[in-house]
Amino acid sequence: MIEAPGFRGAIFGEAADGDPRTNPAVRSHFSGRFGAPDRWSWVNQVHGGTVLAVDEPGSAGDGDGLATSSVGLAVGVATADCVPVIIEGTRTTVVVHAGWRGMAAGVVDAGVAAARVGGDTPIRAAIGPSIGPCCYEVGTEVLAVLDSYVATTTWGTSSVDLWSAAEAQLGGLQVWRADLCTFTDSRFLSHRRDGTTERQVSVAWLSAS
Repeated sequence: MIEAPGFRGAIFGEAADGDPRTNPAVRSHFSGRFGAPDRWSWVNQVHGGTVLAVDEPGSAGDGDGLATSSVGLAVGVATADCVPVIIEGTRTTVVVHAGWRGMAAGVVDAGVAAARVGGDTPIRAAIGPSIGPCCYEVGTEVLAVLDSYVATTTWGTSSVDLWSAAEAQLGGLQVWRADLCTFTDSRFLSHRRDGTTERQVSVAWLSAS
């Protein structure tokens, strides 16, 4: 587990923490261990640009981010190389799943906009572990979309820097970055490395205090 410093409720899970979204036993253990609420909302991730506002637990439908102003409701996304982003406002918290398609669709921008709904002010953001520019080998389709963030893998092929792309879409907020690569760090699940269908979870919430 990685806790974003300075946030009221922002955790980036590791592989060993399991997937609490739909498994009540794992969720109870996760929540008890890390202080997250027992009530969770999640989305059916589709690699798009939609961020949904929620105030109840359960599946919110198709989307790639969730925003809530409900105290005691956890909002979570799952990743295994894509970028998890948490945005915290004065009375709103947002969590976003951002792969290259989501970046192109403006999902991080949509997360910032969701934190402004109702006149709230986004204050800070955290970018969690994902595949790094060291290892995210991509083809011309991705390079064309994220041409400002072209990098090079450690073996000399073209890659993109999703961490910097996400930070740019955060529009000048205070940003904390984990800068941990899921491909090289065995604490994390990586679809690129292992072809896994399992995911680690990133979760945000607002507490009463």
